[in-house]
Amino acid sequence: MADAETLESITEHERILQEIESTDTACVGPTLRSVYDDQPNAHKRFMEKLDARIRNHDREIEKMCNFHHQGFVDAITELLKVRADAEKLMVTAQMEEVIRCRVQQRNMATTVEKLQLCIPALFFFFFFFFFLYSRYYAALKTMEQLENIYIPRVSHYRFCQIMAETLPKLREEIKDISMSDLKDFLESIRKHSDKIGETAMRQVGAFKVFFFFFSFLYQPTVRESHRMDKGADEDDADEEVLTAQDLVDFSPVYRCLHIYTVLGDRETFENYYRKQRKKQARLVLQPQSNMHETVEGYRKYFNQIVGFFVVEDHILHATQGLVTRAFTDELWNMALSKIIAVLRTHSSYCSDPDLVLELKNLIVIFADTLQGYGFPVNRLFDLLFEIRDQYNETLLKKWALVFREIFELDNYSPIPVENEEEYRSVISRFPFHDAEIEKQQFPKKLPMSQSVPQIYIQVKEFIYASLKFSESLHRSSTEIDDMLRKSTNLLLTRTLSGCLQNLIKKPHIGLTELVQIIINTTHLEQACKYLEDFITNITNVSPETVHTTRLYGLSTFKDARHAAEGEIYTKLNQKIDEFIQLADYEWGMAESDGRASGYLMDLINFLRSTFQVFTHLPGKVAQTACMSACKHLATSLMQMLLDTELKQISMGAIQQFNLDVIQCELFASSEPVPGFQGDTLQLAFIDLRQLLDLFMVWDWSTYLADYGQPTSKYLRVNPSTALALLEKMKDTGKKNNIFSQFRKNDRDKQKLIETVVKQLRSLVNEEAVGR
Repeated sequence: MADAETLESITEHERILQEIESTDTACVGPTLRSVYDDQPNAHKRFMEKLDARIRNHDREIEKMCNFHHQGFVDAITELLKVRADAEKLMVTAQMEEVIRCRVQQRNMATTVEKLQLCIPALFFFFFFFFFLYSRYYAALKTMEQLENIYIPRVSHYRFCQIMAETLPKLREEIKDISMSDLKDFLESIRKHSDKIGETAMRQVGAFKVFFFFFSFLYQPTVRESHRMDKGADEDDADEEVLTAQDLVDFSPVYRCLHIYTVLGDRETFENYYRKQRKKQARLVLQPQSNMHETVEGYRKYFNQIVGFFVVEDHILHATQGLVTRAFTDELWNMALSKIIAVLRTHSSYCSDPDLVLELKNLIVIFADTLQGYGFPVNRLFDLLFEIRDQYNETLLKKWALVFREIFELDNYSPIPVENEEEYRSVISRFPFHDAEIEKQQFPKKLPMSQSVPQIYIQVKEFIYASLKFSESLHRSSTEIDDMLRKSTNLLLTRTLSGCLQNLIKKPHIGLTELVQIIINTTHLEQACKYLEDFITNITNVSPETVHTTRLYGLSTFKDARHAAEGEIYTKLNQKIDEFIQLADYEWGMAESDGRASGYLMDLINFLRSTFQVFTHLPGKVAQTACMSACKHLATSLMQMLLDTELKQISMGAIQQFNLDVIQCELFASSEPVPGFQGDTLQLAFIDLRQLLDLFMVWDWSTYLADYGQPTSKYLRVNPSTALALLEKMKDTGKKNNIFSQFRKNDRDKQKLIETVVKQLRSLVNEEAVGR
């Protein structure tokens, strides 16, 4: 059994040795571990087996070395013999390398020489490269080198002759292409000029707003203001140049200018450019027919013009001589004349003051923008004074409508105030002060109607509106003050005065309304001094300043008041005529009924109530109206008696007429309007009274005896008047008294009448001859 195990162990050790000899050393570890994992003492036997195998391999190696020793010695001997020959071969190889290098050097020199002859072809390649990539200036410079330097050296070659023939054609093609680019550039700036101008004007407008608020918060010295203005102008100029470059690519014009300069045809290019820009300027300056309808039409017009001259200013400074200051000045002078003519025409169509004001603001920004680029704009500011007149005209038309509406909505009654708050509300809008009214208890009434504070407020609003146009016109406070006062005078003397005159003439305006209008104009007249103070506070110009224009409101309201007073007299007389037309006398009545006529009593009652309202009128207007009414009534009654259509009048009718005149006299003596002295008002009926007394008393002997005497009882009775009335009574006596010729008294009376008639006719004839 032990022998069997030993034999098995030996076989296993042999296998392990074979594996160690035949496998990679990295795998020896697991193999050797199997030796130690085997039976005890097996590793000793394996070590013995391993030693035996090593000794066996050593003997084989020794046999091998002995077998090859002589051959190795022979090889070393041969190698030593070859060393001398190897040194000879090395020298030979170095000589061959030198020869090869020299050949290469000669070939390179030959190649450089040949390449130099081919430089025209190379430059021609560069030329085509620049040409294809639109680098025309570089292409032309390359072409210049080809023609002047390289082609003449190899002109005998065929390809150089072809190049020489091709280059002029390519030069003309470059010229045409650059001109096409220029035309595209001109079209581009025509399209973008409005955008350039819009940006430039918007920036100037924004700067003006900023500067306004800055100056409001911080008042710099004159030197600082100058420095800020100068710096702002420089900044704006730089920003505008950048804006033009951002919106338009100017490289085509630069390239074209360089190309034509290289080609020696710069003058042609300059003439073409200037001619085209003049054409574009004329197109830009041509406005649309409906430009005056909206502010956008004006804005677009200005934007295009500003954009045009911003581009020209950029070209002026970015190129040398393409355009000159003289050329831009010529363009601007031409443009300025056209602009002024266009604005003068189109602004005359504007009827909206807000649109005219926006136009003014646009013109100011337009002028300030171009002035920043060095263009003179004084004529534009002169034009603004013309437009200011147009603006004032539109304001006057607008405020005429405002005044008319105020007058139409007025109730022409004193303003009632129920409490202190309402009272303060009124006097805060209108400067009213009356010590007597202030002492009164609430509720109370202010003498003027509601239109007075409204008119006063609207006049102030007009002044504000007028002031808006005067802003930014670079005018002094004194000039602005003068403008405001003149425009306010026009509002008062023309617009408001015209509205008052039309109001007074309106049929629906009665006596009560006319009285209130007179009261209103009195208070408005008193408020004129407050309007002058208002303008002074706005402009900060003292009214004592030399040549300060005064407001003509006093004369305006006086004229309106006089017109209203005259209209009162007219309407009062018309009303009297309406009552008299109701008179229905029975001119052939035998005797009166003993009381005054109804129409006349109604007339007198009307006059009493009317004159009670007149007590509020200022001055002697009420007295004048009352006197005028009494005179007109007396004249109308006299005309009624002497009417040629009236052929017959009885004594009874005379008595009735006398009763009516007595009522008129009683009315006059009752002092319907305070302020008359004595019997001044009764004297209005003195002509009627003496005429009626003459006929009622039948005192012809006294009349004829005292005629012509200053102390005559019937001094106011004219012979022709007495004759006309007496003849009416004579005819009545004849027709109404059929049997009068049979009555002695009547016959005597008729004889007396005939005698008086003859004497009266004689007096009338004497007066006619005396005249």
